[in-house]
Amino acid sequence: MMAAEVAALLGDLSGQAEVDGRLTPEQLAIIYDRRWFKLFVPKCYGGLELTVPEGVRLEEELAQIDGSLGWTVTLCAGANLFVGYIEQSVAATLFTEPMVCLGGSGHASGKAVVENGGFRVSGTWRYATGAPHLTHFTANCILERHGETWVDEEGNPIIKSFFFAKEDVRVVEDWNTLGLKATASHSFEVDNVWVANTHAFIIAPEQATLAHPIYHYPFLQFAEATLAANTLGMARHFVACTAAQGKAALYDLAETAQQQIMQVKESFYRAVDASWDELLSIGSISPETLLAVSNQSRVLAHVCREQVMALYPHAGLAAADTATEINRVWRDIFTASQHSLLR
Repeated sequence: MMAAEVAALLGDLSGQAEVDGRLTPEQLAIIYDRRWFKLFVPKCYGGLELTVPEGVRLEEELAQIDGSLGWTVTLCAGANLFVGYIEQSVAATLFTEPMVCLGGSGHASGKAVVENGGFRVSGTWRYATGAPHLTHFTANCILERHGETWVDEEGNPIIKSFFFAKEDVRVVEDWNTLGLKATASHSFEVDNVWVANTHAFIIAPEQATLAHPIYHYPFLQFAEATLAANTLGMARHFVACTAAQGKAALYDLAETAQQQIMQVKESFYRAVDASWDELLSIGSISPETLLAVSNQSRVLAHVCREQVMALYPHAGLAAADTATEINRVWRDIFTASQHSLLR
């Protein structure tokens, strides 16, 4: 649990952040001071080295303060997790920087041509959360060699992840959405940039370059759980805003919604905790346990959206006024809901 005064300050700044279309300098100062972009970075590099259950719970807390805040920390901390998959000679230099922040796209919309011990990369990618403050951008590319797409034994294109210094990237400011406005999730382009092989990596437990268990936790379930926790935090914020209107009927409706959400929250965290315990005890996670995390993440997101939709018609014109807190929370929830992992 963070200090109440810190949570209050972050919440007070969220309205200005939406107007600005990015997190405020004051919010970022708190994030850097608390090392929230380094939730899953090793302590030897100045990170917090949290477990999955610890990190997911903190992300829920941040999203309950403000959707854009929680989403930005979650996506940037998730990208900084890549410290465990890149060459450690590079990681040691990169991640000891206090303000290092990776972010980008998982969509393979670029190409990387094998060239001179590295790759010649070009492409355009969308939705780089936190674009204004990223120090490095990450992107997936389809590999090419000898003028053809490089395929595996089954004929599938081979995809690798890359990271680029911000100086090699052109940001396209096109984030114009209903909500999560302060995430500044703009597109970015890379044009014919040579990238060393040390700046290429594969996000998979068997490709981890650090031994800590967090880097052996499958990234799909990690992403599903962290995004579901954000929806949970935002939904709880909406319920609280509804109850705060002071009408007895609304309070009762909000209380019912809260009970429904808390029931699925417990099941969700049981699944997440069980998966982490299994990884620690036997060094891997069974398909059944991973499926439980995936399923509970989707159930949680669905129930949260369902309860918010049930409350919204009763919340009055304040919920429809774009200048109000409750409206901002509603817009954030239903912007987040468009992420493919939450549908």
